[in-house]
Amino acid sequence: MTDIVDELKWRGLFALSTDEDALRKALADGPVTFYCGFDPTAASLHVGHLVQVLTVRRLQQAGHRPLALVGGATGQIGDPRPTAERTLNDPETVANWVARLRSQIEPFLSFEGENAATMVNNLDWTAGMSAIEFLRDIGKHFRVNKMLTKDSVARRLESQEGISYTEFSYQLLQGMDFLELYRRYGCTLQTGGSDQWGNLTAGIDLIHRLEPDATVHAVGTPLMVKADGTKFGKSESGAVWLDPQMTTPYAFYQFWLNVDDRDVSTYMRILSFKSREEIEEIEKLTEERPQARAAQRALAEELTTLVHGADQCAAVIAASKALFGQGELGDLDEATLSAALSELPRVQVTELGPVVDLLAEVGLVASKSAARRTVKEGGAYVNNTKVASEDAVPSRDELLHGRWLVLRRGKKNLAAVEVTAG
Repeated sequence: MTDIVDELKWRGLFALSTDEDALRKALADGPVTFYCGFDPTAASLHVGHLVQVLTVRRLQQAGHRPLALVGGATGQIGDPRPTAERTLNDPETVANWVARLRSQIEPFLSFEGENAATMVNNLDWTAGMSAIEFLRDIGKHFRVNKMLTKDSVARRLESQEGISYTEFSYQLLQGMDFLELYRRYGCTLQTGGSDQWGNLTAGIDLIHRLEPDATVHAVGTPLMVKADGTKFGKSESGAVWLDPQMTTPYAFYQFWLNVDDRDVSTYMRILSFKSREEIEEIEKLTEERPQARAAQRALAEELTTLVHGADQCAAVIAASKALFGQGELGDLDEATLSAALSELPRVQVTELGPVVDLLAEVGLVASKSAARRTVKEGGAYVNNTKVASEDAVPSRDELLHGRWLVLRRGKKNLAAVEVTAG
């Protein structure tokens, strides 16, 4: 990589910067110490955070020194949302979430070598500061009229909800973070989403006031929005989390596999570590044969491996194939199978009845008569075995892991039956 700025631009990761020419020179002369912040406002990062996490990884691979900040202080307040106040979490909850987010970020970075990463927590420099010290040493250098122009603040002032002094003060805390990291580590660059631009520049303004000889920079990455206008990182069931207990690896893989054709090239460039040549070849294949979903498959496999590991990725790929008759359902471990089936329509029963009843009950067909037609036409399957008789009744011996049946109508319509103790 000869020029990381050019690389970021090609990938669509360079929406805003304070002084592109000066930043380009600083990065070329490097290494540059930079930071990106993550607030623990939930128990896990979600896929929207991957843009920042992977940008940090990309800059480190280009030879620069990352500081990954998980905000034990700012997480107790939260960046103002566009419409309403955040619910404040107690310090113990936030501390627990700090630890969880750190454990999610650390595997993406290298903590060895000349440009080793460092994890930092802004509670380290705020916990011992009194309110008077904060107001005198930090608040003194912020101008309210300028703070009011920040997008997040302006939107809230226009809403019925308004904004509390607590959330209004958030940009002071983030500004102080940049100042402290500049003083402690020589940090001269902050990265973040373009929606954070007001907070990013607040830190630069504060440093310029208190350290007049400092040269510091900020880069804002673009916000990712789906082609249909909905928020990136959301599925039908809600946010897609990195924690496997909150979003299973199977559901995570399926999220990327189902990305809209209009979005997949953008996501590939922003999130993949494949070379330009590899990505352009995949883009060409996708354009020529969109039905093969080559880009979606490549992205799903790469990101599932990055987040959950190669073994989990192999397991979910095997599950995806097996569900559609391209592998053995019986070879899937119970956890992977259960995760896969949780994404399907399903019913719970205490006793196994005729297949036609189950097909209708789970919603694969509109009625029992429609189920009989499906069986007669050879389009009904139980655990990938074609149902030969309209009177067929599955036995308990056919249950996968003693509890599941996978029903399929045709090639693509799937559902699950779970047999419970009753």
